Amino acid sequence: MQTIKEELKATIKLAYPVSLGQLGFMMMGVVDSIMVGGLGARALAASALSNGIFILILIIGLGVSFAVTPLVAIAVGSKKSNECESTFKQSILINFSLGIVLFLATFFFSIFIKYLNEPAGVAELAVPYMKILGFSILPVMLFQTYKQFIEGLSFTRPAMYITITANLINLLMNWLLIYGKFGFPELGLNGSGWATFFSRLFMGIVLMLYVIKSKHFKQFDLSLMLSKIDLRVIKKILALGLPSAFQYVFEVGAFTIAIIMVGWLGTKQLAAHQIAINLASISYMITLGISSAGAIRVGNALGKQNIKLVRRAGFSAIILGASLMACFGIIFISLRGILPLLYIKDPEVISIAANLLIIAAIFQIFDGTQAVGIGVLRGLTDVKIPTIITFVAYWIIALPIGYFLGFTLHLNVVGVWIGLLLGLVTAAVLLTLRFNKNSKLLIEV
Repeated sequence: MQTIKEELKATIKLAYPVSLGQLGFMMMGVVDSIMVGGLGARALAASALSNGIFILILIIGLGVSFAVTPLVAIAVGSKKSNECESTFKQSILINFSLGIVLFLATFFFSIFIKYLNEPAGVAELAVPYMKILGFSILPVMLFQTYKQFIEGLSFTRPAMYITITANLINLLMNWLLIYGKFGFPELGLNGSGWATFFSRLFMGIVLMLYVIKSKHFKQFDLSLMLSKIDLRVIKKILALGLPSAFQYVFEVGAFTIAIIMVGWLGTKQLAAHQIAINLASISYMITLGISSAGAIRVGNALGKQNIKLVRRAGFSAIILGASLMACFGIIFISLRGILPLLYIKDPEVISIAANLLIIAAIFQIFDGTQAVGIGVLRGLTDVKIPTIITFVAYWIIALPIGYFLGFTLHLNVVGVWIGLLLGLVTAAVLLTLRFNKNSKLLIEV
């Protein structure tokens, strides 16, 4: 029987490559923001607005793709390897069909940016930038198709290496295309969008080629060719994937609405919000790695029908996530006046961002707990009630309270952030209680 210490080691071994990979994915946005910050507060605000809406669309595809990992992990735990290939093959159809729909949705919703009552000049920059980002959806879905499958088999390093390399490509392309270096056109904010597209295209193609050529996966047919449509497997993936997608839509959607609300307060407030949310997102992405590892460990244990290991795996992941985020909170408070300097030199923006980082530091623990909580529940294939929990936490609690504090009590951007904090606290508590209850029920059964 594994001890808690051994379980933590196993979770960390799985989690750190996923965390670094997730961090690498997020760092593309951070690098974009830093590079775009050189163009001024207006371009940075436009980047924040477009990325906020775009991520809300993209997260639907990411959420659905996440379903593959626990399904494969459960199949591995129960020694049903034939179900692994079937799950992969049907995920191809789902991911690419959904990718096309989301690509079209990006173009459609970009039209409405001009009607969001944002500061002058921000919408004009945001619309074309968001359309360019739309082209990166299919490469992302290609990457996700292979990434989530091999992570279900506990191969978490390949995606990490590829994502880190893609960051270097993104950094170089940003420099070349934003500022027109070495004969490249000077595209400003749009250049950052094309840099994101090319780096994500690299990620998708390289991971696909690696998996197809690797000896580790020779027992499976992992080409993009689909021989038949299996409605049973498709329903299983969608039953887990769609609620998972809506969980992230509710969370990311709340933060997107928060971006829009902060935009009503002014360009400098929106730029400061973007800086603080960028930094908070770095730690969040690392925690998503722990969430994925928790889902894999819980799924494996569930496949083995080892219920005590299910609880040990789940709570070890939750404790690890909360502890790590507490460390990030200390960093945010300690360096709140320094970190914004990485993005911009405007004293007013830096001052606002520093205040927001104090709140961000407080909600780190709860953000980590709820992120891992969603993951370990997904490992149990429990997604319906957690979806309702996320809706209540962010749309019934976070946004209304944030609006009330920000605009009725005139706490401005700080009030909006306090609302988000209360939503995260609610989600963290309820999701942890949900895992505790369901894992106990498994023991009773």
